[in-house]
Amino acid sequence: MSIPNAIETITADEYLTGEQTSSIRHEYIAGQVFAMAGASEKHNRIAGNVFFHLRAATRGTHCGVFMGDMKVHIATSEIFYYPDVVLTCDADDRKPFYKTAPCLIAEVLSPSTELTDRREKLANYRMLPSLRYYLLVDQTQRKVELYQRNEVGQWLYSCYEDAGELHFDCPPLQLQFTLADLYEDVVLP
Repeated sequence: MSIPNAIETITADEYLTGEQTSSIRHEYIAGQVFAMAGASEKHNRIAGNVFFHLRAATRGTHCGVFMGDMKVHIATSEIFYYPDVVLTCDADDRKPFYKTAPCLIAEVLSPSTELTDRREKLANYRMLPSLRYYLLVDQTQRKVELYQRNEVGQWLYSCYEDAGELHFDCPPLQLQFTLADLYEDVVLP
């Protein structure tokens, strides 16, 4: 009978220290570290479009929008993820390398990460009390899926294909943009 190898773990502090000098990004889940893959041109254009529209709306406010290199910390499960785009309007959410109170998180779906984004990250992100919107943007077709927490804490699902207008309420911001905005300059088959 063979004995399984022990899984080596590191502390969250060790992870955060290592990420500051690492040449590649890693996500952290309860002591384990996972390297992140690179992204395609379509992925970058879509994430850039989401960031652009959110950044335009946050100008002159205390809200912050971050793309790619800002982590989100889910303390209840000791997780650090790198969402594609994150928006926070909590004036107390001021850690320099991660955010703890996002209102909106957007992930651009990639073949290698789609299942993780749909299952693991969806379940874990929903544990964040501040999160109101989780946006999944397809890069193979004009399709956006939105998970939205309503006033009584229930999560609602909406799917937009080809066209549509998205609305977000992240006080003090009232945001809206279209699928055409998200897919600007993205060449789809």
